Amino acid sequence: MARRRRKLHAGLDAWPGYVDALSTLLMVVIFVLLVFVMGQTLLSAALNRREHVLEKLEGQTAELSRQLDTEHARNHALEDSVTGLQAQHTHDTEALSAQTAEAETARNAAQAASALSVADQTRVTQLNDELTDLNARLAALAQALDVSQKTVQSKDATIGDLSAKLNTALADKVGQLSRYRSEFFGRLRDILHNQKGVHVVGDRFVFQSEVLFPVGSADLSKEGQSEIHTLAQTLKSVTSHIPADIPWILRVDGHADRQPIHTAFPSNWELSSARAITVVKLLVAEGINPHHLAATGFADYQPLDTESNAAAYARNRRIEFRLTDR
Repeated sequence: MARRRRKLHAGLDAWPGYVDALSTLLMVVIFVLLVFVMGQTLLSAALNRREHVLEKLEGQTAELSRQLDTEHARNHALEDSVTGLQAQHTHDTEALSAQTAEAETARNAAQAASALSVADQTRVTQLNDELTDLNARLAALAQALDVSQKTVQSKDATIGDLSAKLNTALADKVGQLSRYRSEFFGRLRDILHNQKGVHVVGDRFVFQSEVLFPVGSADLSKEGQSEIHTLAQTLKSVTSHIPADIPWILRVDGHADRQPIHTAFPSNWELSSARAITVVKLLVAEGINPHHLAATGFADYQPLDTESNAAAYARNRRIEFRLTDR
């Protein structure tokens, strides 16, 4: 029992020391925290002061930069002004030099003019007289040219009048020839109106080839010679009244069909030309002046009928007579 009491008393004696130790530790911790808080406070204040100083320095730096940019701009403006002033100075200097040169030239010219000798003045007077004489000659030439132009106009009017008269005369000759042609064809029509294979086409008198020539031949048949004889007599009767100054001509045109030829002639060119020449030779033999005759061959290239049958071929094989001017 006594032993138990001693143990209990010993336990109670240890507890106050333990509490003192904890209190001391708590006070130390509180002190440390207090020191830490005070240190943080002081550090924050120092940092705030430093940031304020930095902001102030940055503002001063920005202001200095702005002032520096302003100074640069002013420098550029001053440089441009200096450049403009230098250019203006150069221009003014050149203008002054030019004016000085002009003044010098004028002064030299004035000195030269004032230094003209009597001989020079005489020469000037002589040149003025020559110029006056030349102007008088030019005036005379202009007057002569005007007269010449009027003469040319008069001659042009005369030529125009002569041309009109010539055209009238030519028209009259053509009209006369047309009347003789009408008379010639009228007489032939009266003589041959019942003749088969003979007819008038426009201003041409047409004989079918069968009326004058055998088939494939360029030699006139007896009937063909008779027809040409009749035509020659009519032509001589009519042309005997044609004035000698009318240049008439009887054109004899030979035509063939487009069928291939199987005779002594190589082609229809030779056949149509040979027939026209044969007729012309007989007309010459009948007393027609060869200066008023012409023979032409057209082969099959001027058809009256483009059909491909016997009747069309017969129409296209023909000899045409045309009284016209050269």
